[in-house]
Amino acid sequence: MPAEPLLQLALYQPSIPPNTGNIGRLCVGMGARLHIIGPCAFDFSDKALRRAGLDYWPHLDWRLHEQPADFLAWLDDRRPWLVTKFGRTRFDQAAYAAGEVLILGNELHGLPQEWHARWPERQVAIPVFGQIRSYNQANAAAMLLSQAMRACGGFDGWRPPG
Repeated sequence: MPAEPLLQLALYQPSIPPNTGNIGRLCVGMGARLHIIGPCAFDFSDKALRRAGLDYWPHLDWRLHEQPADFLAWLDDRRPWLVTKFGRTRFDQAAYAAGEVLILGNELHGLPQEWHARWPERQVAIPVFGQIRSYNQANAAAMLLSQAMRACGGFDGWRPPG
């Protein structure tokens, strides 16, 4: 069993395969565990992953939760951070700690209202200043995971190669 990662990133019912693939690559690079909360609109079989050219996927520490209830059972009493435009805390000001679970919603529908109600004080927002509705899910994941890694000291041991 692999050691517990510093951070865990969860995608709620992702519907755009390239976003999930990019986020998987991000998690491999950052050493984070990826949770995919189903049902999903696409296939995670070995054949489908090979066809998509996801050569890094075997290095990804990931879990597939078939239904939201399965993920919530795994989550148990953990209190995750939800990424939402309704968040009252700016994503770079949250008090992230080692072992945190960060959840991004579906690209089109976000997260269920019940989840917003369950963790109202654990919602973070990424500010948007330009004329866009929101950031691409993979870009939002990169901003969030990088900030959480920095806040937890995850980059402290890094040294440039050579």
